[in-house]
Amino acid sequence: MNPLPPSPSPDPRVRDLVLDFAAMDALVAELVVPGDASMYVMSALETARELIRHSYFRYEFATVAVTHSLFALEHVLAERAGQAGLIPAELAAGLDRARGLRDKLAQGTVTSAALGPMPAAALVRAVFDAVALLHRPAPVPEAADVTRDQLARLWEEFRRAPYPDGFRGVAIEGVELILLDADVAGLVMRELAGGLDDSGVALLWARIADLDKVVPLIDSAYCACYFAKLRAVAGLAAARSLPPAT
Repeated sequence: MNPLPPSPSPDPRVRDLVLDFAAMDALVAELVVPGDASMYVMSALETARELIRHSYFRYEFATVAVTHSLFALEHVLAERAGQAGLIPAELAAGLDRARGLRDKLAQGTVTSAALGPMPAAALVRAVFDAVALLHRPAPVPEAADVTRDQLARLWEEFRRAPYPDGFRGVAIEGVELILLDADVAGLVMRELAGGLDDSGVALLWARIADLDKVVPLIDSAYCACYFAKLRAVAGLAAARSLPPAT
């Protein structure tokens, strides 16, 4: 039987900062990834969070976490270029410090040991907070402002996302997810092709109600994100049509 590899030892530079590795969990406890973030953003933020946690074993990971978290922020800023002005000045100052650190690393004027876990966590928290702010739902447009071009763009973005692995044949509260996905897709394409008739409008609003019921119950971050985005597409497709009277 092969012997188990030795457990990693704490970095001597961290020993005086926290009691043990378990204490690192408290340091990153507030770094919560927005549930509606794209897979790229989720991956970048989760990696940054784990780098902070594992800086207990390698001090330099803390500084790397700050620079890695900026990948997520810049991706979201590119996606939401029209949402300028959402980030308050105090938070923007923290982001500027994070970008300044990255620039100094690129220029070779500081090393990857520039920050310890605590100040690095503060800068990474600023990035998490900014991403969460940028993911707040935009105001619902007035019906007259909703155009087929807007719906078409959102639909094309959504279609590029793969269906969640492991959720074929899965039902939640009696709603089969893959059929829900297919129904909404068909209704959106009918709306784009020329508009829904009364029966199509009624079915779309019924499927929106199903989405509102199941999305909060999905325990997979990617699957919840996928169906939340499907709900946004469905809501835009239905925005010009009132739900049927009950």
